[in-house]
Amino acid sequence: MNEPQQPVDDVWSDLRATTAARIGLGRAGNSLPSRRVLEFQAAHAAARDAVHEPLDIDGFIAGLADLDIEAPLHISSQADGRSEYLRRPDLGRLPADLTGLPDTGADLGIVLADGLSPRALTDHGHGMLAALLDTLAGRYSLAPPVVATQARVALGDHIGEALGVTTLIVVIGERPGLSVADSLGIYLTHLPRPGRSDADRNCISNIHPPDGLDYGGAASITAALIDGARKLGRSGVALKDSSRAAALTDGEAITIES
Repeated sequence: MNEPQQPVDDVWSDLRATTAARIGLGRAGNSLPSRRVLEFQAAHAAARDAVHEPLDIDGFIAGLADLDIEAPLHISSQADGRSEYLRRPDLGRLPADLTGLPDTGADLGIVLADGLSPRALTDHGHGMLAALLDTLAGRYSLAPPVVATQARVALGDHIGEALGVTTLIVVIGERPGLSVADSLGIYLTHLPRPGRSDADRNCISNIHPPDGLDYGGAASITAALIDGARKLGRSGVALKDSSRAAALTDGEAITIES
């Protein structure tokens, strides 16, 4: 009489609990188990939906009404809808019309952009903006926030120049992946103007609490980068995150130039 088989210990279980990566998936014959295949298909569908579903502009702006800010303005890129936006990245970097933006001369401008995941802005835009306003309160003059649709990061350069701001923050939906479909990124550009490159910006990514970077942490890093950019006179590769160094030196900010 055959003895009943004992369950095999899952040696991956502890490691799997620490990451969203797909590791130790197991197998059924020469294939993955059905559960893992279905999980992959669901994650792929969520990523596709996050890319293609447009931002509810009116609903999103209405949801910001409880924050102590000027009424948000709306700017669109030259891309006509999500399909053209995905096919023509160049159009997503160019504004359709900037005539509605005032020349504010403010210290700081904030753009809330749908990017490659409008869902990320819907889920986290309010919380991220609230954290930024709380962290930066009283430190800088602010231009009216701008909601940008069908937007790539570089669209912010045109918006920042039109607003006449010294430093620009673009809060934008990041490219969805199979682990997360609602992640935000923040791009900071000092003295924004058309023609700036990625080397002129600083990026904070993976903002999607509770599993990613939280709003408060992202806001603290952003504030340190703003301080550093204004002292250094530029942003990008020459500017490093000083928030952790500041904590270690009892609040004395350190900006390291490479």
